[in-house]
Amino acid sequence: MDTDMENLADDAAALPDDSGEAERYEAEEAEADLLRDRLRLAVIKIANAEGRKAGMEVADPVVACVADLAFKSAEQLAKDVELFAQHAGRKSIKMEDVILTVRTFSQELKGKEPASERKRKKASKKDERE
Repeated sequence: MDTDMENLADDAAALPDDSGEAERYEAEEAEADLLRDRLRLAVIKIANAEGRKAGMEVADPVVACVADLAFKSAEQLAKDVELFAQHAGRKSIKMEDVILTVRTFSQELKGKEPASERKRKKASKKDERE
């Protein structure tokens, strides 16, 4: 039994130290929170400035929603750009990866256009031909 305990102790000593990984994860989370907060402040400033230009007031919940949406969109864009670079066999991101990602994203948005809008566009093209 003592041998088993010694083996377990040796195995535990051989395991990698997870405290460094945990600290790195916490640092990344703190940086992400800081970036999210900075983006939120920037969106608030932009929304308030644009609202003043238009003579309107933008509600705080709307600004918070727009800020969160912008952050999530930026996160997804970063992931997609990284995938394009990996697909090309590169570890670094180039401008062409960003362009391809944005182009793909805009095509997806066009595909999600409501059917009634597409019908209106087709109908207006028919009207122009006549």
